[in-house]
Amino acid sequence: MNTLDRYLYRTVLLYTTMAMGVLLTLGALFVFISQQSDIGVGSFSAGDAFLFTLLNLPQQAFELLPIGALIGALMGLGNLAAGSELVVTRASGVSIWRVAWPVALAGLTLALIMYGIGEYAAPPLAQFAKREKTTSKLADVSFAGSSSAWVKDGNLILRVQTGEVDRAFGGVSLFQLDGPTKLHSIQRAERISVADPGRWSLHNVATTRFGDDHVESDQVSEILMRSTVNPEFLGLAATDPQLLTLRGLHTYIAHQRRNSLDTAVYEIGYWSRIARLFAVIVVTLLALPFVFGPLRTTGAGTRTVIGVMLGVVFFLANRTVESGGQLFGLNPALVGWLPTAVIAVCTLAAIAR
Repeated sequence: MNTLDRYLYRTVLLYTTMAMGVLLTLGALFVFISQQSDIGVGSFSAGDAFLFTLLNLPQQAFELLPIGALIGALMGLGNLAAGSELVVTRASGVSIWRVAWPVALAGLTLALIMYGIGEYAAPPLAQFAKREKTTSKLADVSFAGSSSAWVKDGNLILRVQTGEVDRAFGGVSLFQLDGPTKLHSIQRAERISVADPGRWSLHNVATTRFGDDHVESDQVSEILMRSTVNPEFLGLAATDPQLLTLRGLHTYIAHQRRNSLDTAVYEIGYWSRIARLFAVIVVTLLALPFVFGPLRTTGAGTRTVIGVMLGVVFFLANRTVESGGQLFGLNPALVGWLPTAVIAVCTLAAIAR
């Protein structure tokens, strides 16, 4: 890298860092405000709400980084264009594609940072925050290590798996007691949902019953049961694609396929997660056609607004395509890559012009 490359590279990274600082501050404020209704429930306090917000910051950073990269690139390169530095660079014979190289390298650096956050920081911290909040709000919930939560409801003991531990995802086990010490039956549900207040619906249930001198087992597609346990406890058994790593999503998809279950949501989440990494590189390059064109002489405020608008449009387009793809049963890879592919083609065409 020569001096010009390092200068452009540092500029994009610096302004992206500044943009992410503002976005994360606003995001943390919204998360903290959303927790106010839960403060005072059980032992959940304002300090717990602050900790919950803090632990969710890496997840927010992962989701906001494409928008932050776009705003940062527009701000940084826009300032260089407004100061005629890019004009002088072009006049000295440096092509736009040559300028795009360090910008793309900055985008690649941000994509690698985003990958590290999404694989090693965001999912475990967000899952830990979810477990800690549930523990604080529901005093009768206890945890066995980091893999499962337990709650007792009369003669019924419920256990939910709480995350990506030993390749175990979601699911609920129910232990029915006959008296204080005798185990009557064990039920294992692949999925559980709230049918009505006080009634739960268990899906794909395998039951084992213990008699005095024999054991019986059967499997049914659905069972309705009554329980007074807060339905929020069931949220621990939910396997949210946003809270799984790429490796975790790949493993969970294989787990679902082995059990002949629908994998569309998780496949879309898997491909969208990969495409989002490449989107960081694309959106940094997207700034070039704007700063060499309509935004060359505009102020920093205008460039910020344009960056936010483009980022929001990209975010909404992603969500819309993902929801539509799931609804209409489209190819998950196509659904995951479509928004990023469209914006990449538009960016390359705009740079070429």
